Amino acid sequence: MPAHVPSLLARVKRRLYPDGRPSALARALNAVIARQHALGILTTSGSATLVVRGRRSGRPVALPLVIASVGGAQFVVSMLGEQAGWVRNVRAAGGRAVLLQDRRRVPVHLVEVPVEERAPVLREYLAVAPGARPHIAVDRHAPLAELAHVAADHPVFQVRRAD
Repeated sequence: MPAHVPSLLARVKRRLYPDGRPSALARALNAVIARQHALGILTTSGSATLVVRGRRSGRPVALPLVIASVGGAQFVVSMLGEQAGWVRNVRAAGGRAVLLQDRRRVPVHLVEVPVEERAPVLREYLAVAPGARPHIAVDRHAPLAELAHVAADHPVFQVRRAD
């Protein structure tokens, strides 16, 4: 199959997020996966559940994420870009959130990474989060210069413990 033809799996994943927003099915799947990650059931290294206060409802909102590690630091990336609800919630909450991993609850502060520093994080994120690949318009093996071209489209936050 030619490289430019998306795989069936990639097409399905894109359909779960039409217009960059989760469909009803994607929301249901995310709720199940977030619970799994929080409990440490069927998880992979780097999988976690992010809990952040909803900017409008004020209620906790949980979603599954993959954590990428670069240079000893941990990062979360918005595969759906600026319009992702969790990104707006994190910004409204001043970066305050909680990570649930393997039955542990860790208060964190998410610090937004400047656009010019995102390319190496995006590369690692694409390596460890295969589910994000259909949503980021660059091949995971692309040079950093190509990743830099899409860096402004995908917010990246460094995860710091809120001690």
